[in-house]
Amino acid sequence: MPQHEKLDYVEFPARDLKATQAFFSSVFGWQFEDFGSDYCAFCGQGLDGGFYRSELYSITQNGSALLVFYSDDLEATLVAIEQAGGRIVKPIFDFPGGRRSHFSEPSDNEFAVWSALAAK
Repeated sequence: MPQHEKLDYVEFPARDLKATQAFFSSVFGWQFEDFGSDYCAFCGQGLDGGFYRSELYSITQNGSALLVFYSDDLEATLVAIEQAGGRIVKPIFDFPGGRRSHFSEPSDNEFAVWSALAAK
């Protein structure tokens, strides 16, 4: 249920809606609802949202916000990303509290995935 003054929805551009849908379905198990040929929506992923047809794309180099996924197995998630047609744009690096990597999906939007450091 929407909450007053809380983030509720996010939208991304996508050159190839079908390839983007197939990517997120394959890697993260997302399901989509199409609203015509130029928009698709997803829900139940922590933050609901959608993709709209556009030649633009979202990357941090151009100042876009970065949405970050969590993974219990970072390496396995990166393999799934590449097998589904994604591209690793920043290899795994450490940061205080974890490790992360950035990737792009078939419409070239940039996302990241992180994993906590293993307990010693």
